[in-house]
Amino acid sequence: MKICEMLKKKDVGAIGIGAMIVFIAMVLVAGIAASVLIQTSGKLEMQAMKSGQETIAEVATGIAVEKIEGWNNSGYVYLMAIEVRPRAGSADIDLSEAVVEISDSSTKNLFTYNTTRFTESSGINGDLLDWDFFPVDNGTTFCVTVLEDADESCSSTNPVINSGDHVILGVNVSYAFSPGFSTRTDVSGQVIPEEGSSGVISFTTPAAYNDAVLELQ
Repeated sequence: MKICEMLKKKDVGAIGIGAMIVFIAMVLVAGIAASVLIQTSGKLEMQAMKSGQETIAEVATGIAVEKIEGWNNSGYVYLMAIEVRPRAGSADIDLSEAVVEISDSSTKNLFTYNTTRFTESSGINGDLLDWDFFPVDNGTTFCVTVLEDADESCSSTNPVINSGDHVILGVNVSYAFSPGFSTRTDVSGQVIPEEGSSGVISFTTPAAYNDAVLELQ
């Protein structure tokens, strides 16, 4: 009888130790799972915040094309002055990383920033037709002429525009679209910044060039 009682006590003790081992294992597994979930949620939160900031920057940042003027040379628009500014709420825009894309429906050309053709607002002297304000290369670059830049953020080596800035991107289209745009030509394109929305270029040249300076868009 005593032997049976001793065996029963040993069985109960074994069951208790087994249950404790299982409980400890469950606690360890739950702890590891919780740690993994916390790490994963932290990473997802950081990624979501980063994606949200990038999305906000992408939506808010961008270039707005205010107007475009062209200069008439013997019946062809051979120079284009594209006035641009940052969109409302836009982050800083580095024009050295921007690309101007222009098409006349049959040819498309890309223009990049020309560091040798930069004009500060003090150097304009009221004459935007000055040839020095436009590239004289083979039609692959654009120049920058500053109209407004209160904080002087835009320079030849660092052409960055921000809120309140207005600049002109000068393009010599007589090379890329030789000898230029004739009458009734459909022209389209974009001013594409490094980040954010592009400024739209879209106009049709007049039916007759009666003036030296033409308002195109």
